[in-house]
Amino acid sequence: MPLEAPFPPASARVAALNARYRHHAAIAVLRHALQDPMLGPLAMVSSFGAESAVLLHMLAQIDRSLPVLFIDTELLFPETLDYQLQLTQHLGLTAVQRLRPAAAQLAQTDPKGTLHQTDSDACCALRKTQPLQAALAPFDAWITGRKRFQGQTRADLQFFETDAAGRIKINPLAHWAPEDVAEYRRNNRLPPHPLVARGYPSIGCAPCTSPVAQGEDPRAGRWRGQGKTECGIHIINGKFQRKGTAE
Repeated sequence: MPLEAPFPPASARVAALNARYRHHAAIAVLRHALQDPMLGPLAMVSSFGAESAVLLHMLAQIDRSLPVLFIDTELLFPETLDYQLQLTQHLGLTAVQRLRPAAAQLAQTDPKGTLHQTDSDACCALRKTQPLQAALAPFDAWITGRKRFQGQTRADLQFFETDAAGRIKINPLAHWAPEDVAEYRRNNRLPPHPLVARGYPSIGCAPCTSPVAQGEDPRAGRWRGQGKTECGIHIINGKFQRKGTAE
């Protein structure tokens, strides 16, 4: 739904939206977000990872034609690519867009596909952030599956926040616990990502994701040993967050 100008900046709208929906359930937040006059055109961004099926299933109950942006970094696990096709068909989603890094940029910046070994931030920017930012250009807001329990940098996550480009990010599952995710997936018989059973509770690119031991943070296997927990596409209220830094 397009916004009528003039309208408040994203930060003001975020505050109003969080106040309006703070007591709502996840699917109600998602449903209202798709209709709220304070929000313009929306897209969902999904990694088709370990927990993605839950939010994608909710969307399928409301609007299967909403654009879903899937970033194929060209370094993903083959299992993730297969899962994306399986889940898209299973849920009947009709507007999944597969984003890839620009071929010319790859040839210039990472011709051997080894940039992740020397500068993982630059690799994420090339393969994730830049393609996503280009794809998000027509949208006022985007929906993510982020949750507070996923790590220290997400501990204070709200339903609505701003990104560095001045768009609004919507996190309907922000307050869910791992048990909520498991119960929803079980009750709705959603197919699991095949790598979950092999010890991957959080799944990114194959070279930068390792199995997680029992008791570890769910995102401990992402960029292990680098002090890095976010790829850069998730910037909290305009600020890039590293584990251990102040919110």
